[in-house]
Parts: sequence; C-alpha cells; structure tokens
Amino acid sequence: MIGQILQSSSLLLLIALGGLVSERSGILNIGLEGFITVGAFVAIALRVSGVPPVAALALTALAGLLPALLFGLFALRWDANPFIVGLAINLLAAGVTPLMSEVFFGTRGSIRLSGGGGVGIWSVSVTAVVALAVVHAGLYRTLPGLRLRIAGEQPEWLRAHGAGVRRYQLLGLLVSGVTASIAGGLLSLRIGAYLPNVSAGRGWIALVIIYLGYRKPLGVGAAALFFGLVEAMAVRAQAVVAVPPTVLLALPYVVTVFAFVSYSAWRRLHQQEPR
Repeated sequence: MIGQILQSSSLLLLIALGGLVSERSGILNIGLEGFITVGAFVAIALRVSGVPPVAALALTALAGLLPALLFGLFALRWDANPFIVGLAINLLAAGVTPLMSEVFFGTRGSIRLSGGGGVGIWSVSVTAVVALAVVHAGLYRTLPGLRLRIAGEQPEWLRAHGAGVRRYQLLGLLVSGVTASIAGGLLSLRIGAYLPNVSAGRGWIALVIIYLGYRKPLGVGAAALFFGLVEAMAVRAQAVVAVPPTVLLALPYVVTVFAFVSYSAWRRLHQQEPR
C-alpha cells in the first residue's frame, strides 16, 4: 500500500512540478498528457533497444524537449492559442506513438519488456523529491526563477527592464516537458510496458494539483501526496470491495472534479472578502 502511494504521488508530483513552472511563467500547459505519452514510449523503446535504465531516462528527458519546443513554436512565436496547442500536442502524441510502434516494433501500440524496466520504486520517489527541491530553489532562490514568476504576474515590468517575457515562458515549457517526460518514462519502466493511454489522465490531475497546492512547490507536493493516496486506495479497494472496477478506478477523477470545484468556490469567496 505504501509503495503504491509513493509511486502514484511521486509520478503526479513530477508532472505537476513541470506544469507549475510553466503556469508561473504565464503559460498553462494543457499538453502534459502528450508529454507523458512521449516519455513513456521513448523510455520503453530505448530499453527494448538495450539502453540501460539511467541512460534511457536521460534520453527520455531530452525527448521531452521536442514537444515542448513545438508548443513554444506555435504558442509563443506564432501566437497560437496555448489551450488549442496543448490539446493538439495531446492528440499528436496519442496518434504518433502507435504509428512509431507499428513501424519499429511491429505492434499496434503495446510494447512489453521481458526482463522488467529496471527502475525501483524508491528511484521514482527520490527523483520526485529531488525535482521538488530543485524547482523550489529555482523559483525562489535564483534570478531566472524570479524573472520567470514576474513573466507570469507582471510581464509589463519585465519588458520595461529590457528582459524578454517569452524566453522565460519557453523555459517554463521546457521544464514541464522534461519533468512530464521523465514521469512518463518512470511510469512505463515501472510497469515494464508501454500501453496506449498509459498517461491515464495524470496530466489533467496534475493541473488540478497545481491549483490545490496554491501554485507553490511545497503545496503541490502535499496535494500530489493526497491524490496518490486516493489512487492507491482505489487500486487496493478493487480486491476487497464488491463494486465494479470501473467505478473504483474513476474515484481519483471524481475527487479531481470535486477538488477543483471546491478550490474554485473557495477562491471566489476569498476574493469577495473585504480587506
């Protein structure tokens, strides 16, 4: 049970941290699902090709830069709607990975490892904790982190001082691409396979975690732990509760919707309070 909680919360934390950095720069990254899919596919493809786990994850992180750069090209350079671009990234990843699987491995989307992915559960948790520390320090202890936050909150001030806003927004997208791809790679290596829809909505849950965590790294960590607990309880309950599995598997998403609505209501009431 504890292992399942750690794995679920760590993966969600990695995805949400990247999304947080992007959101703080002023770009809400709707394409996290696509980034996860790319990372999961690349990691398994590399392992099937004989690449060691650590090297596979490092190359997976680099692969995550490609969809992030594509996002930045359309949203920042060509001023396309970021929401539409994010959805396009999700659809593109979902469509391209089965094609790549067919071309290189002769399968229709599913790739399985015979000897396991070679990644332990503690490796996933340590990676998430390190990412949390790096993101927190980067946002609040470095000049680029300060400017990135200003790009999302007061872009006019940044422009007035001769600093480009879009370069920091691109930085946020690149960070989200790397962390979400690593999370996807860790996920597929943990289960020892790449499967269609392997992201299973984690990118959308990560967006909720960002706001439940009050857009702060430590808050995001607490929110990710909560959702990891809910997901682990849903998986464990399948063995002891006489309820259809689809109902239990839907529990994290029901909690996501409830949490998002509750957060929105709380924010609205908070903003209406006299000061």
